[in-house]
Amino acid sequence: MKVERVSPALGAEISNVNLVDVAHDAELFAEIKALWLKHKVLFFRDQDITPLEQQTFAECFGELDVHRLYPGLPEAPKILAIDIAGRPAISGSENMRSFENNWHSDTMSQPEPLKGAVLRCVTCPEVGGDTLWANMALAYETLPEHVKQQIEGLYARSSIEVAFCGGMAIEKRHETAAKNPPPEHPVVRTHPETGEKILYVCMGYVTSFTNWHTAQRVQYGQDMHERAHMLSYLASRVTIPEFQVRLRWRPNTVAMWDNRSTQHYASYDYGTQPRRMLRAGIKGDRPV
Repeated sequence: MKVERVSPALGAEISNVNLVDVAHDAELFAEIKALWLKHKVLFFRDQDITPLEQQTFAECFGELDVHRLYPGLPEAPKILAIDIAGRPAISGSENMRSFENNWHSDTMSQPEPLKGAVLRCVTCPEVGGDTLWANMALAYETLPEHVKQQIEGLYARSSIEVAFCGGMAIEKRHETAAKNPPPEHPVVRTHPETGEKILYVCMGYVTSFTNWHTAQRVQYGQDMHERAHMLSYLASRVTIPEFQVRLRWRPNTVAMWDNRSTQHYASYDYGTQPRRMLRAGIKGDRPV
């Protein structure tokens, strides 16, 4: 197995390995898991595997999630098809596109967001449709010390209604929101396996801070404006190029990322060309 870093911030390309073998080789699994935690995003080229084999590989890392709004494949029910060019999404295909090309961490609107994900390219444009990831541990580490002090112990609310329901009729949007109450997550979470502190804020899901208004943070009415400025500032950290890695897809490329310590962005710059991806989401735990 060959390991090649692809960005100083995060990401490594792994070659000379077949993902089908991982389920039957404990040593290989342990090695890949260690690389995953270290580099946060792993890329595997030329993985001509079936959806069920992809599902089996992902299951090595934990129980898989079933998306709350979209069904899985008949032959692999834990695999979600993301077909932006033609998929009849529940919330409207245009809304699905607008969500894809936003920085986000998957399923932040759930009390226990995904631990990670395994995404395989089936069809992609000749040019365009790249995916970017950002290292949110680095985004936190490089914050000014006075900002770290301000956000210590701060919580934010995340909403599935904001993320997915903009294209729904108002009744359906309210019904979906009622079935999925928005949870609170710490603005700075601690990775349960590496111990890293991670900036856990994204505009794709987060609607507001929930405990900003304290005597320490708000002394005069105008201080309330700082709440919006702080949310915007923290969310914008993900856009710093030095924190990022970018993948140009080819068919049978697999990307596996740690959803706890990264955010990602699927670039929608390919018009109506087909782009079909298959994703397995690995269940996580409550952020602390």
